[in-house]
Amino acid sequence: MALPPSLEENTASSPRGAYKALILRITFALGISFLIAQTNLDYIESYLYDLRVRTKLINPTSGTIELIYITPQTVQLFKGVPSAKEQETLLRKLVAEGTKAIAYEFDLSEVPGSTQEKNDWEASLIAHKNVFVAGRTTPLKGEEKQLFLQDPLEQVSLSPAPKTSDLVNFAKDGVTRRMILTYQDRPLLPVYLASLINPDVKDIHKIRGQFDFYGTDQAYIDFHPAKSYPSVSFEDVLSGKIPTSRFKDKIVLIGTDLGLSEAEYILSPYSRDVTSMTRIELQANTIDTLIRNTGPVKPPKFISWLFILLASLLTTHVVLTMKPTRGLMVLGSTIAGFVGLSALSFWLMGWWIPMAAPLLTIFLCYYFFIPYRLIVENRRSWEYYQKNKLLSQVEELKTNFISMMSHDLKTPIARIQGMTDMILADQVTLSPQQREAVDTIKHSSDDLLKFINAILNYGKIESQGVQLHLQSKDINNLLQEVIRKHEFLAKVKRIQIVSELEPMFPVPVDADLMKQVFSNLVENAIKYSPEDTKILITSEETPSKVIVQVADQGPGIPSDELQNIFMKFFRSKNVKSSPIKGSGLGLYLAKYFTELHRGRIFVESSHGNGSTFTVELPIEQGGTHA
Repeated sequence: MALPPSLEENTASSPRGAYKALILRITFALGISFLIAQTNLDYIESYLYDLRVRTKLINPTSGTIELIYITPQTVQLFKGVPSAKEQETLLRKLVAEGTKAIAYEFDLSEVPGSTQEKNDWEASLIAHKNVFVAGRTTPLKGEEKQLFLQDPLEQVSLSPAPKTSDLVNFAKDGVTRRMILTYQDRPLLPVYLASLINPDVKDIHKIRGQFDFYGTDQAYIDFHPAKSYPSVSFEDVLSGKIPTSRFKDKIVLIGTDLGLSEAEYILSPYSRDVTSMTRIELQANTIDTLIRNTGPVKPPKFISWLFILLASLLTTHVVLTMKPTRGLMVLGSTIAGFVGLSALSFWLMGWWIPMAAPLLTIFLCYYFFIPYRLIVENRRSWEYYQKNKLLSQVEELKTNFISMMSHDLKTPIARIQGMTDMILADQVTLSPQQREAVDTIKHSSDDLLKFINAILNYGKIESQGVQLHLQSKDINNLLQEVIRKHEFLAKVKRIQIVSELEPMFPVPVDADLMKQVFSNLVENAIKYSPEDTKILITSEETPSKVIVQVADQGPGIPSDELQNIFMKFFRSKNVKSSPIKGSGLGLYLAKYFTELHRGRIFVESSHGNGSTFTVELPIEQGGTHA
């Protein structure tokens, strides 16, 4: 069965094919966008909204709302809920101080007291126009009788101020996020209280974020964390411990925090804990939102659809055209940017940009189109695998051939070296021409043997046959052996080798391999340095490593070649045309043998200013092999 061609292969054939591919992508994107736009994601969206609310750092209050609580300590002090007489006393003190408004947010029928005391309290409640009792329901027109309390407080009317929990609609998680502004064209209590300070909210349509929902005008609450509004206890105000002057021109909300019923509390965007926020804190947040007119604003639906479409188009394009790593970076950056934009828009301007649908679009598009991409990439990988397998076989044959030929060449080279040594050691006097010829043969055979040994080492590396034989050795002794070996070659060019070797303890190394490393560096320094110059060889020991440096005064290495000098068979373009011979394997082997010791080798050089090669070997290491 033939594998499907990739989209790139289809589009590469002609501009017409590219046009068709583009149309196909847009069609897919539109289809997915339409499906996601029809999906109800209110639960996820509301959770993301709550995250933005919780992470909002700067959210001041209007400073015009005060809370008075009846707490368990209050009940303990008064041997029960404060009586009607005590309630009336507190009310008179607050009214006398000139409060802007007072609202009770608890069941007044549960307040104890005689009929006369309740009648007196009732008279005080209805005598002042800005004293209200919050109702928790919104009766229909014609059911206004439900807005009055039972005898003996039957003249006290309730001002609807219900909480709105997302139980049936929206997120369906029981969290309160919205406030009702009007019901059957009648403004509710929070609107009236807020209008006492901000008259603009009398016009419902001027309230920020206002929207219609089942015949009611609603808006989202600009929530603050619990305990954001100043609060005091009932007994502290009644006893005069808290001066009533603090309530002048303030909206005072009186409620309970007894922990006896879930009806006293709400679930807020800040916490799902049942007692995390009291009802009067809800009313405070609602009224404060209206006073400051800072309700979050949801954009029109077409804005959400636009974000969905853009997310779908971008993800489709990225998955089908970009390399996986780059594509993930683009998508990750897009997601981070979109989340950051949504958060900043909410924190700074109160714009609630929907996030759930666009993020889900990116997720679904990615996992919808990635299998197709994987099929195409798998086919390509299989083709690359077959080609690589063939190339590996060819490379193995080449390596085996080179190793075999190099090994077989060592025998005749050894014979040539032996014969030249015999001739030079013989007592027979040679003519100058004969001696020069024999020296040339000897030097040429030495160079050829070095090249063959380098090829053999390269073959061992390719076949993973190099193994460390670690022994404790003094690095200085190895360096001195290498220096003695190359002294003659240095004298020929009148090059002085200066060594500055610090005393150090033995370290575990493979002596033969490290002598090859140092020999390659010293020999290169001699070969590429001009006559009558110096080569400096230094060693030092730190707590964790041994450092060896070989510095010359040669022509240096061009900056564009520094990154390549440790590659196998690499030779600088400047020395290729020079009479200096080389295999291009010396530095490659030096790097390999050094890294085999878990060390590192590097070079510092600039063209015309010489080169400094540095070898760093760890003092402690375990054996390894490659």
